[in-house]
Amino acid sequence: MRILLISDIHGNKEALDAAMSVSHDMVVCLGDLADYGPSPSECIDFIMENKIESVLGNHDAAVGSRIECGCGYKYKHLSVATRDYTWEVTSEKQMDFLRHLPFSIQKEIDGLKLYFTHGSPRSNYEYMRPQTPDDEFEEMICGIETDVLFIGHSHQPFVRKFKDMLIVNPGSVGQPRDENCKASCAVFDTVSGEAELIRLDYDIDKTCRKIKESMPHPEELIAILKRGY
Repeated sequence: MRILLISDIHGNKEALDAAMSVSHDMVVCLGDLADYGPSPSECIDFIMENKIESVLGNHDAAVGSRIECGCGYKYKHLSVATRDYTWEVTSEKQMDFLRHLPFSIQKEIDGLKLYFTHGSPRSNYEYMRPQTPDDEFEEMICGIETDVLFIGHSHQPFVRKFKDMLIVNPGSVGQPRDENCKASCAVFDTVSGEAELIRLDYDIDKTCRKIKESMPHPEELIAILKRGY
């Protein structure tokens, strides 16, 4: 089975459409549907209408429950400003959907135990990065028993072997921050046990026009999208 992993969509419907064009048998979303981007309502509706299983991202919690998102200093002002916009264009039904997303999803497919969450098994505010030391990984993993751990949150795609566990981060669909502006996602093959990181062109100019027409801090948001950081 080919599982398409999408994460950190952040209201970018054009990038989401590109990611969904990748061949797959099922899709799991690793959270953060809203904030930063111009189309949060459309992205949430797409996930809901297509019954795509999704976990709770820190921005989903911030939008749905009106709590602090726990963002780093560098992007905090954009998160706060774009959240006001997000609240204006999303319905109570959409916010309720975000509020009730689960912290994690666990599956067993083709004999493999799979664990899906946003930040780490310990906290959806915690970053597991490509360069995170093994001892910190050990603490974040919290003793879960799984063959493959799927995470998002950092906007940095990577595949890393840690002891007997494969860790896969598909990167960010809607707002990459690894100096590559292409939409990022991944496919995991449950038969081969291998993960493939995928980068895709999308209509970034259309997304930028939407940002310019309706969002706060448009120049900064557009620059981040086009630089990929």
